[in-house]
Amino acid sequence: MRTAILFRELLGISAVWWREFKVFWREKSRIVSSIVQPLMWLFLFGSGIGASLSVSDVNYRDYIYPGILSMSVIFGSIFFGLYIIWDRKLDVLKAVLVAPVSRISIFFGKVLGGCTDVLLQVVILFIFSFLFPSVDPRGIPLALLFLLVTSVALVSLGLALGSLLESLEGFQVISAFLVFPLFFLSGALFPVDERLPAWLQKLVIVNPLTYTVDGVRGALLGLHDYPISLDLGVITLFALVMIATGSVLFSRMK
Repeated sequence: MRTAILFRELLGISAVWWREFKVFWREKSRIVSSIVQPLMWLFLFGSGIGASLSVSDVNYRDYIYPGILSMSVIFGSIFFGLYIIWDRKLDVLKAVLVAPVSRISIFFGKVLGGCTDVLLQVVILFIFSFLFPSVDPRGIPLALLFLLVTSVALVSLGLALGSLLESLEGFQVISAFLVFPLFFLSGALFPVDERLPAWLQKLVIVNPLTYTVDGVRGALLGLHDYPISLDLGVITLFALVMIATGSVLFSRMK
């Protein structure tokens, strides 16, 4: 009996994951924009600032490459919660929720679907890593691990927000209020050191995504302000908290 229930739940998770993946794959414009935007940051912003600035003897464009990878995960993951509201408006979510599987399984299926979408974008961006001489390709697997854990955390956060809100406009306002501070306070575009104002240092330290950027930068460039184990531990704890929060809110969604 328990085996049959477990099989049913796993089947439900895989079905939801497959549905989310198919929706993503059909939206070619979304795939293209998710690749073009980070490349614009790297080659326009990075090259412009990098013409007169280097950080830790590394070209500025190379220095922000890990931060832009993290940016792609941050924006893509949290905004995945929009699909909850959109599916609710189209009554697609209602059809999914009446399936003979638990809401927790549906939640995890959506988390896996969102993470798959985001990581596919990241893998494409990794293909361009040869354009950044300071990047060590041997660090890509570890960097991918950091980005995967971060994606799990932020997709869960996006789904939690989508479960609470009923309007697309409200979601966009609140998520933008979260996304931009998380990104700009993560050290993605500047070094996290004693040269920062004291008030900014405190905000950077309490931002969990600071440890994602630091871990990815340490893996790819060998530059990090905190031990890699601390970076991974903080972002893993953040992911567990977001999974727990998201699953509870999703289960209570009306």
